[in-house]
Amino acid sequence: MTLRTSLLSGAVIVAAAPVLADPTFNRGDRNTDFEPQSDSQFRAELVSSDMELERTTVAGGLVHPWGIDVLPEDAGYLVTERSGQLRHVSEAGEMSDPIAGLPEVAAQEQGGLLDVALGPDFSSDRMIYWTYAKPVEGGFVTAAARGVLNEELTEVTEVEDIFVQTPAASAPMHFGSRIVFDGEGHVFITTGEHFTQEYRVLAQELDNTFGKVVRLNLDGSVPDDNPYVGDDSAMDEIWSYGHRNIQGAWMSDGQLWTIEHGPKGGDEINLTEAGKNYGWPEISYGAQYSGNPVGSGEAQAEGMEQPVYFWDPVIAPAGTVVYEGETFGAWSGDLLISSLHPGGIVRLVMEDGTVTAEERLVRDMGRVRDLAVDDDGTILALTDFEDGRLVRIAPAPSGN
Repeated sequence: MTLRTSLLSGAVIVAAAPVLADPTFNRGDRNTDFEPQSDSQFRAELVSSDMELERTTVAGGLVHPWGIDVLPEDAGYLVTERSGQLRHVSEAGEMSDPIAGLPEVAAQEQGGLLDVALGPDFSSDRMIYWTYAKPVEGGFVTAAARGVLNEELTEVTEVEDIFVQTPAASAPMHFGSRIVFDGEGHVFITTGEHFTQEYRVLAQELDNTFGKVVRLNLDGSVPDDNPYVGDDSAMDEIWSYGHRNIQGAWMSDGQLWTIEHGPKGGDEINLTEAGKNYGWPEISYGAQYSGNPVGSGEAQAEGMEQPVYFWDPVIAPAGTVVYEGETFGAWSGDLLISSLHPGGIVRLVMEDGTVTAEERLVRDMGRVRDLAVDDDGTILALTDFEDGRLVRIAPAPSGN
């Protein structure tokens, strides 16, 4: 395997923050004036961690990196670049040539190579999964594929699509997408609704997979207990609908949670349950980019689910991880969300499914697309730029 050494930089120290809310941070003015259905949905107490953070660039020169997963046994990381490359990055920052065997991707606008995840049985079958913008007749779709990664980390074989969105869209926007396993032989794939006024309405219809969460068996077949199996008017693979553009997803206590981009305001966290309608584009706590109302002009409607939490103005949420580790022991069980705008990382304290506190971290990092927790408990962050970086975040050594 040919390696090229990344550009390594020295650690960057972030000054310690006070225990109370950071007085320099202001959430800003709202875009709408909708009252939340419950107080817990919006603007939880702002807090700040009483610690210094150290940031070290592990690897630079990544082209709009999008997804990351941690390989076992200190073998480094798999990182996708939206331009179409899957790379292996060692813990020391050595970055491989593109791993061979992946299909053609549509690297246009928001499309390209997206998420990557080790399969649940990777240690025995070396299966990895990824999502990507697939070029098809008539335009583009979100697709999910899987294949076997060789021991040398140079090639993926036995590649097959397990999901291909329908119909095709001419707009290379709002592809989603994340991959999550439930530990029971199923994979969830999140999608977007391709953004335009023409396409977004399809998120409310069940004869397509725009703006949906899809649930499949690991081989791409449809589980018998999916909510629309046997309904001739709906697609069997659909788990939930009425979503805008889901770029964060995770499992907690056997339940799927998702986080999606709103328009001008209205980013949402949802407890995403079988057969439920999450409202887009009929209801939203945001407004259209023009300032005009979304859909019905309301934020609540009978038969449509409310978000557990929402932001206005937005954080532009992407990769999401529940922190589990001892390095940031006080954050155990907290939700870490990468922010594209205004940037950095958002930490949420959640108790019994309710957000009780919010913190904004490393805001000067700019666009952060995905997060992972390394085996040593440090946090790995991908910055989404033409010259993107893989950055390690750890508590600063005492005495600094």
